Amino acid sequence: MKQMNSIQRIPYHPPFQPTKQVKQATTASFMEQLQVAVSKQQLKVSKHAIERLQERNITISDEEWQQITDIVSEAHEKGVRQPLVLIEQAALIVNAKNATVITAMDRLEAKAQIFTNIDGTIIL
Repeated sequence: MKQMNSIQRIPYHPPFQPTKQVKQATTASFMEQLQVAVSKQQLKVSKHAIERLQERNITISDEEWQQITDIVSEAHEKGVRQPLVLIEQAALIVNAKNATVITAMDRLEAKAQIFTNIDGTIIL
């Protein structure tokens, strides 16, 4: 009997290599998702800051909180760790890394204060 040696050839398919367009689309999509997630992050207010806001009868609207959140996030991206945020009725010290308001005072009280351990000022 004649023995046949048959070798079955399987075509070689190199691993998937995404094109630059696919890589860019994936990166852009990820960046967009990250921006949406970050923009939804709201500032937390420490117990101490809540007490100060109540004691000093300081009210901050939701729109103002959103504006403060956005600008603190932007400052954090630029390397600011602990900014002083000045708004019309209050001065807030914020830990940008943790997105937490540490303390608050009204603007009149803030005029007579020396602020330490801050590395940026945001005036709204």
